[in-house]
Amino acid sequence: MGRTREVTARGTWRRAPGREGALVARSAIHAESQVLETPVEWELHEHALHELVWVRGGALTARVGERLFTVPAGYGLWLPAGVRHGGRLTAGVELSSAFFAPDRSVTAFPEAVEVTMSPVLDSLLVHLARPDLEPAARSRAEGVVFDVLEPAGEQLAITVSDDPRIAPIVRAIIDDPADDRGLEEWAAVVGASERTVTRVFRDTTGLAFARWRSTVRAHRAMSLLAEGWEVQDVSDVLGYAQTSTFIAAFRRVTGRTPGTFRTRS
Repeated sequence: MGRTREVTARGTWRRAPGREGALVARSAIHAESQVLETPVEWELHEHALHELVWVRGGALTARVGERLFTVPAGYGLWLPAGVRHGGRLTAGVELSSAFFAPDRSVTAFPEAVEVTMSPVLDSLLVHLARPDLEPAARSRAEGVVFDVLEPAGEQLAITVSDDPRIAPIVRAIIDDPADDRGLEEWAAVVGASERTVTRVFRDTTGLAFARWRSTVRAHRAMSLLAEGWEVQDVSDVLGYAQTSTFIAAFRRVTGRTPGTFRTRS
């Protein structure tokens, strides 16, 4: 991610803006971490290097093109060099990043993708953050990183359509996932027929309106659960009348219950 402020954390490296090339001048991977004591939001930016970003103690929300990613603990987000992205974090999250030299990356992905942060991968990147690591040891560790780096089995990104026929609906629900207005009301807001709104949602997001909204709610729920919110409270703030309805909806999107997700986060 972009420059925030200098803090001290496990494996922290202090760097000035514009020095990305120097980060990997003598190696393929540069890793660092920092604890963000206040909420942070990054404006859209890009890097000359590939970046893998992951968190502990919370969740990262990132916008990449028309896709919105929620990245909880146990997962990372791969951002190819030159791809514009922005993001936000809540206070108290430990943010870790690894930068990869494109010309020395044996494994790389052509688009933004969620990555499984296995214990092996996480430990290797923490190891590579050591400034006193000998070149031979660094090279060996980098080789194993490329061996174990792979996309997560399930990608949970939301497509955020910019189509002007539904953009006001998309923005409103992203801002307030608890908004429970139905298709008839939303169609009136944008001055289109229900049929048109339904078709444009399917064509531009790949999902029916109701499923897309349920997915947005699940992503917001992941962020809140990762912050330590109780399942009942998340259900209430997202506008569900029954906690059981929220649990079922969350499970349809993520494949696990909110309670299980909260425990793992």
